Amino acid sequence: GAPDPTAGASIDDENCWHLDEEQVQEQVKLFLSQGGYHGSGKQLNLLFAKVREMLKMRDSNGARMLTLITEQFMADPRLSLWTQQGTAMTDKYRQLWDELGALWMCIVLNPHCKLEQKVSWLTQLKKWNGMDVCPWEDGNHGNELPNLTNALPQGANANQENMEQCKSLEYQHLPAHKFLEEGESYLTLAVEVALIGLGQQRIMPDGLYAQEKVCRNEEQLISKLQEIELDDTLVKIFRKQAVFLLEAGPYSGLGEVIHRDSVPMHTFAKYLFTCLLPHDAELAYKSALRAMRLLVLESMASLGDTSRPHHIASVVPNRYPRWFTLSHIESQQCELASTMLTAAKGDVQRLETVLESIQKNIHSSSHIFRLAQDAFKIATLMD
Repeated sequence: GAPDPTAGASIDDENCWHLDEEQVQEQVKLFLSQGGYHGSGKQLNLLFAKVREMLKMRDSNGARMLTLITEQFMADPRLSLWTQQGTAMTDKYRQLWDELGALWMCIVLNPHCKLEQKVSWLTQLKKWNGMDVCPWEDGNHGNELPNLTNALPQGANANQENMEQCKSLEYQHLPAHKFLEEGESYLTLAVEVALIGLGQQRIMPDGLYAQEKVCRNEEQLISKLQEIELDDTLVKIFRKQAVFLLEAGPYSGLGEVIHRDSVPMHTFAKYLFTCLLPHDAELAYKSALRAMRLLVLESMASLGDTSRPHHIASVVPNRYPRWFTLSHIESQQCELASTMLTAAKGDVQRLETVLESIQKNIHSSSHIFRLAQDAFKIATLMD
């Protein structure tokens, strides 16, 4: 009747294994001292993977291990050196900080953790954030130069290095009990959350790296969605969210009114258009046409006050935010317009509507020329 000494914990018990704290600290310290060379980066990625595994197993050591890793990152002498010199950290190093941030989000959003744990983590995070050497999420944008040669990939799948090594996953509907609406599954909920996230209005961040990250994250999420085969249930989700985003208030990137510095919806709208077109062409075009705008390039004449003398009005700065990714954004806008042009072949009314949108919203002469070429190709027979 004695318990089996080789058996693991009960399924309801909290997993808590022995954590060799010194070894974790030394591994991270070694990596940072070597600057990411000699294969030490692989060791750090293994540590990150271990934290994810711990979180999956609800092991309370996951947060402790990430705390140790973060402490070593904060103690890296290069941080203070870069801060003093006003030098931006390397992209490779910043990606590691991104991973730290992503893991901390997983921890603080854990629905199974206790309130006192959350309070403790919040205190620790605020302490790190208050340190002078703590990197900004946007980067040291005052010192970053807009050198974007080959920085951003073209197309939603181009940024996956691995508007090939990984095996293709099969996505299936698993019933989600305890949810109110009939027919919902974890897949439908995941797709709906992804569409909500992609359609949210958000202000373009200041830093070069953060702006590139906005594009990468959007394209990565869309590429994940493209792996899913749309069935009738998921098409309903797409239609529901498209209508909702068009009619929603200021939090929607497809709403009637958006901030001029709002991140454009071109890439998302192109995906939405392609998915909706076979099922609801009217809604597909409505969403795509709404997303064509690029307010950051609109005229700033409204800043001038006509009630004052001209020399006063001319002093008002024609302020353009530092959109380092603007050329990439304009190319995505052109892609969205081209997609609509191709789909509208043979429909004069739709072609006129798309043309009006192009004339109103596209400001680049090279992109206008490219769309003219596309229109000729579409209108000309293959032979």
